[in-house]
Amino acid sequence: QVQLVESGGGLVQAGGSLRLSCAASGRTFSSYAMGWFRQAPGKEREFVAAINWTGGWTYYADSVKGRFTISRDNAKNTVYLQMNSLKPDDTAVYYCAAARSYVGNSGVKCDYWGQGTQVTVSS
Repeated sequence: QVQLVESGGGLVQAGGSLRLSCAASGRTFSSYAMGWFRQAPGKEREFVAAINWTGGWTYYADSVKGRFTISRDNAKNTVYLQMNSLKPDDTAVYYCAAARSYVGNSGVKCDYWGQGTQVTVSS
């Protein structure tokens, strides 16, 4: 069992930055691929970024490529999402997820999900 708790969300002006954190419980965190997803009001959940268990491979949605960076610290059981050059379209609830195999774009392969953290970008 893995429990995930996101933090770091908030209100920021367009062009600003935020860093989200996702703290995981359990001693097997380093064996999971991790990902970030987001869901805006009235929209479907959207893939944002993923990272493999070593941190040596990352993958991003085109909408955030070059602005967001996913990373992980297995010693701290934490995955991060550094978000720069934020836009109003980035406003959403951001969720982290853990997958035993791979994250995937749809999230159906993810085994555990956090409760989410709200990110609001004002224009």
